[in-house]
Amino acid sequence: MLSDEQENILPYNGEVLIFQLSKAECAAEKTTRLHVNRMAYDSGTKLFVQKSSGLFSMHGGSLNIEIVRCSSTADFRTGINLPCILMRNKKNNSVFKYFLLLLHSSNKFEQCLNFKLDYELKNDIRLLNGPTVLWRHAKKLFYVSTKTCTVLSASVQFSSIEWADEIENEGIVVLGTRTACLPEEKDGQTLSLSDGAIWGSEFVVYAIENQKILTGTCFLPHAYSSVISCVHVCRTAISRSQFRTSVVAITHKKQLIWFQDGLPKGICQLPYEEPCSIQVATTSRNDVLYVVSFASGNVCAVQRDSFQSNINCKEDFPPTEELQENGFLTIQALEARLQAGYTSVRELQQHLRLKEKVLFESCCALIDLVQEREHILPTAEEEGLVSLWDDTENLHPLDKKMTLTSEVPEYLIEKLWQRVVDDSLVIGVKITESPNLSLNDVSLSLVMEHDFTSDSPVIECQSKIVKLNKTFSALSISSCQMEPQPKRIKLDFHSENDLKKEHPRRPSKIPSDGAKTFVAVTRLSPLLAFRDICCIILLHAKRRKYQDGNLQESRQLTLLCGKISLCLEDISSGKYSVNLLRNNSHCTGIMEDIFAILAISLKFSFQIVSSDCTLTPVNMWLLSQMECMPIKECPENMFCHKLGSLRGTIFNWNLQTPFEGTLTLFCRNQTVLFQCLHSLLGVLPPTCKVKPLRLESKDILTDQFALALEKEMVTLRSSFSSAVSEVENNLTLSCEADKKMSRFTVSSLADKKEAVRQLREELQNEQKQSALGMNRTVSGALYRQISLEIIEAQLCSDTIAWRLNIS
Repeated sequence: MLSDEQENILPYNGEVLIFQLSKAECAAEKTTRLHVNRMAYDSGTKLFVQKSSGLFSMHGGSLNIEIVRCSSTADFRTGINLPCILMRNKKNNSVFKYFLLLLHSSNKFEQCLNFKLDYELKNDIRLLNGPTVLWRHAKKLFYVSTKTCTVLSASVQFSSIEWADEIENEGIVVLGTRTACLPEEKDGQTLSLSDGAIWGSEFVVYAIENQKILTGTCFLPHAYSSVISCVHVCRTAISRSQFRTSVVAITHKKQLIWFQDGLPKGICQLPYEEPCSIQVATTSRNDVLYVVSFASGNVCAVQRDSFQSNINCKEDFPPTEELQENGFLTIQALEARLQAGYTSVRELQQHLRLKEKVLFESCCALIDLVQEREHILPTAEEEGLVSLWDDTENLHPLDKKMTLTSEVPEYLIEKLWQRVVDDSLVIGVKITESPNLSLNDVSLSLVMEHDFTSDSPVIECQSKIVKLNKTFSALSISSCQMEPQPKRIKLDFHSENDLKKEHPRRPSKIPSDGAKTFVAVTRLSPLLAFRDICCIILLHAKRRKYQDGNLQESRQLTLLCGKISLCLEDISSGKYSVNLLRNNSHCTGIMEDIFAILAISLKFSFQIVSSDCTLTPVNMWLLSQMECMPIKECPENMFCHKLGSLRGTIFNWNLQTPFEGTLTLFCRNQTVLFQCLHSLLGVLPPTCKVKPLRLESKDILTDQFALALEKEMVTLRSSFSSAVSEVENNLTLSCEADKKMSRFTVSSLADKKEAVRQLREELQNEQKQSALGMNRTVSGALYRQISLEIIEAQLCSDTIAWRLNIS
């Protein structure tokens, strides 16, 4: 016989899913069935019609099975949103068994999670991505997911849960309220006494995966914690390490309030009593509607434009008898904060004065160095400063025979640094250019300094360039290239200055902030044969000077960058080693360490494409198996901390779409590359395709450019030869025909006068043929063929030249 039924409705992907739970008991067994009907709206009949249906049967056991909650969540295995149903089965011994069902597109149910509790879930139940079940019980927050498979609890108490969802870079975040309390040091909050003491409660935002408390005032002011009944977070973003949010909330006084970055921006009065939920809908005209449901069954929609410009917050907050005492406490707290702020300002002023002294002394030392004058540093007792140079070093003066060009107003050497990575010594020079100057064909030289009476040996090294700007775009990986300029400038016999006036060019290699870092890499082991090493760093480049967009001067120059010293004791102590530290969820260090790793690493890029599931496992593989952490200074790159040969590998994962992305690796050798690929293929689905992207070096492009130019010259020569051959053949045939006619005519004439006339006509014909030979033409078909071959050859060489220019 049929005992009872339960029905739940869930909107999903433009359809309406109706879940019906029926329970039947007969003599044989007890059966509980979960039916699902997919309904779609028919615009013609203006009715919902059934598209398909499914069934899930549970045999045996008790009939105390019921639906707790329905929602749509993302499956972490594929990244696709699926309908999710939380079921409850009450046992006889007051034990509650919960299990989670996923509904696939084929209308088949899958049980993905089950757990037992000794109490019934009643308050603040949420189904989140994973799937993850989150609830509150006895002011504690509990959660369980398909990843953990066990029930876990958070260390933060909640009086209520107002909102829970996933935020980028933070994972699942819970917004709720709790009893106001003074912040502890481990929370890292700076909550004043005013909010907690006056309103009695406060908002708290907790990130479950990172296990940390976020700033709640970025979402809602603490003063609204006692009057809010429903919350919906519309948008979250992180800008300058702070949350930017857009939130709508409902108060107990039937008010819908819109908050922007934690501040109230608009308010709208609702028409019915007891609002219970709020959802956001977008119309076909991209208008935003806030749909509010009420306990009476009524529903209303509010447009964004319906909110008012003036908000009277006094009506929302109930007065209390303790306001006077709380105000006194607030004043005390504000006075303490003001005193602390005044002390911080005084310390900052002293620090700024100290920085000014250091900068002034550094500029004087730099000027003296460029002008080859001896600079005398003041003592630490005189200035209260610490010397920026090592007083124990005794570097030899430069050889007077060496002619160096040092132009400080145009090129300012900001920093000279060195790092030791494995068996390589990396030297870096950061230089700032003038906006009207450009450096090309840059290289670094390391000259050992020992005794300038003899020649100083030059160390063999490999030079590279790293461009810097505010967003660290030098480290970002681009999977596409721009097209080269379609025009080809034809050089003629005119002067070069006239050509520059007609086609002015701007320097294309200067970044917006004018900063570049040039890096030289050399083997370390040969240098260790010397006890103490002192090297002069020279920068060689071709300088191009521009004015009003025109090239004014181009010449070779050599800049003295400074000197470095190196000894075995410094290497053994790790003085110049790369040091990237773990800091919570990031890897932090200085940019020189990152440049040193990139300088000695090999670069490989792969395109990963998946046809039937998202590429979520790639990011999980980087964080878990490879133990990677984002680099704080450039978070798009991740540093591998895994012990062994993989440590020090840098990854860049660029997800273009949920199903396609580019993975770039900077590793020390190909053995490390094969280990990474073997580990990656173990977590990717079999249908994923991994395609290597070709990275062309400058040497390869140079060889290709030479071959393209040779092909272009051969094409030009063969095309012109074929054209000349066709014209000469036509001219020869015409001349031979005329000569045959003239010989035939002369041989048949006996009269001398007639012979003279014939010879005159023959001479005129030869003159015409000579004129035609000076003005040769070819056929249209041959001309089109020659033009097509030349254009294709020139296009190939132009494309390679452009790629060589940007490499």
